[in-house]
Amino acid sequence: MTTTDGARRKRSMALLLGFLQWVERLGNKLPHPFWLFTIMAGLVMVLSGVLGALGVSAVSPVDGKTIRVRSLLSAEGVSTIIGDAVENFAKFPPLALIIVVMLGVSVAERSGLLNAMLRGSVTRVPAKYLTFVVALVGITGSVASDAAYVVLIPLGALVFKAAGRSPILGLVVAFGSISAGYNASLLLTPTDAILAGLTTSAAHFIDPNYSVTPLSNFYFSFGSALFLAVVITLVTEFVLTRRTEGMTADGEGLDQQLGEMRLNAAERRGLRNAGLTLLAVVAVLVAVLVPAGSPFRGEGGGILNSPVITGVAYLLGLVFLLTGAVFGRTTGSLARAREIPGAMAKGVVDLAPVVVLFFAASQFLAYFKWTRIGEILAIHGAALLKSADVHPLVLMLGLTALVTCINLLITSGSAQWALVGPVVVPMFMLLGVSPETTQAVYRIGDSATNLISPMSPYFAMALGLLQRYRKDAGIGSLMSLTIPISFAVLTGWMLFFMAWWALGVPLGPGAPVR
Repeated sequence: MTTTDGARRKRSMALLLGFLQWVERLGNKLPHPFWLFTIMAGLVMVLSGVLGALGVSAVSPVDGKTIRVRSLLSAEGVSTIIGDAVENFAKFPPLALIIVVMLGVSVAERSGLLNAMLRGSVTRVPAKYLTFVVALVGITGSVASDAAYVVLIPLGALVFKAAGRSPILGLVVAFGSISAGYNASLLLTPTDAILAGLTTSAAHFIDPNYSVTPLSNFYFSFGSALFLAVVITLVTEFVLTRRTEGMTADGEGLDQQLGEMRLNAAERRGLRNAGLTLLAVVAVLVAVLVPAGSPFRGEGGGILNSPVITGVAYLLGLVFLLTGAVFGRTTGSLARAREIPGAMAKGVVDLAPVVVLFFAASQFLAYFKWTRIGEILAIHGAALLKSADVHPLVLMLGLTALVTCINLLITSGSAQWALVGPVVVPMFMLLGVSPETTQAVYRIGDSATNLISPMSPYFAMALGLLQRYRKDAGIGSLMSLTIPISFAVLTGWMLFFMAWWALGVPLGPGAPVR
C-alpha cells in the first residue's frame, strides 16, 4: 500500500468517525423511546385537530368510500384517549405474544440451556470450519437475545485463539454475526412474534382481516442465515484476516480459558435430553396433523390455517419451556418442578422495560389508527408513487436505506417498526407489495448497521472486550473491523432478497410469493 493510499484511508476513517460521533451526539439528545412515542402521540392529537378542521380526506381504493381525518380533540376523540387507554394497551398485538414466548424462553435461559447451546456449538469445531460456524451460531443466536452477546463474543475470541488464530478476529466475527445478522435465524425467535404482531396491526389499515404469523418470513430468514454466514466468512478470510495481521494482541485477554467454556458431562446429557424432547414434540405435532379429519387442522382440513400455525408463538414458548425444564432437571439447575414458575416469573420481570415501552407505543398506534391519518397518508403516498411509476424494488431499496439510517439512532427493532410500519405497510399494500415482503425488507435495514451504531450498548461491550486484547484499541480500531461486515451484509443481503423476490420464492409458510 502506498503512502497516498494510506493517507486516503486515514482521511476516510476520520470522516466516518466524525459522522458516527455526530450520530452519537444526536442520538444522545433523543428522548427515551417511551417519551418518543408519547411525544408522537401528542403530535398526532394536534395534527388530527388541524387536518380534521381542514377537511383532509382520501378516497379508499378498496371500497371507494371517502376517508376523512377524525380529530382527537373532539368529544369522541377525548373519549378514545381516556376511555380506551386500557383496551389499547391490552389489545396491542405484540404484548401478549412476547410475554407468552418469553415465559418459555426464560426457563431455557435460567436453566442454562441457551448458554450451553451456544458454547456447545463452537467449542469443538474443526479449525477450517471455525469462521463459518461461529458466524452461523452468532446469526442464529438472536434466539437467546442478550445472552448471545454475553456468551458468544468472548467465546469467539477464545476458540479462535485456541485454533492458533487472532482472538481479536474471533471477537469481531462473533460480534458482527450476532449484530448484523440479528433478524436472520435458522430457528424461530421472539423477534418473529413481535414483528408479526406489529405488521398485522399495520396491515389492518387496509384489510381488517389480514394476519401475519411469526412464520411469515421463516423460509427467507432460514436461507438468509446460511447466506450471511457465507458472506461474513468470506469477508473475514479475505479482508479482516489481513486487517488483523498488524493488530498484535498485547493485552492480558480474558480471564476464562477455553476449557472453562467447554461443556461438562451433565451439560452434554442435558443437551441430549433436551434434543430428544424437541424431537418428541415435533413428532407429536406431525402425528396430530397427518389425519385428514384431525381437530388440529384448520378450516377445510388445511394445515397452514391450523391452530399449530396460527398459535406458533404459544408452541414456541412451550418448546423452550419443555426443553429448558428437561435440561434443568438433568443438570440440576432446575431440579424441582416448583422452580420452573419462579424462572418464568423472572422472565416477566426482565420484560418490564419492554412492557413500559409497549404502553406508550400502543397509545400512539391506537391514536394513529383512529384518526385515519395513516390510511390517508398511505393512500396519497401510494398514488404519488404509482403515478411516478416507481418499480417495487426501488421502493424496497428506499425502505432499506431509510431503516438503515434510523437504526443508527434507534437500535430497538420493535420501536423502529412501530414507528415506520403503520405508514409503509399499508402504502406498500396499495402498491401490490404484501406485508410479509415489506417486513422482510425491514429486517435487512434493521440488522445491517447494528454493529456500527454508537447507540448500541453492545458496541461499547465489544470495544471493552477488544481492549482486553489490545490496550490501545479505540472506536476507530473496532470500526475498521466492523464496517466491512456491515457493508457486505447490507449489500449482499439486499441482493439476496432481490434474487429471492425475482424468483418468486415464498417468504414463509402461507405467505404470498410477493
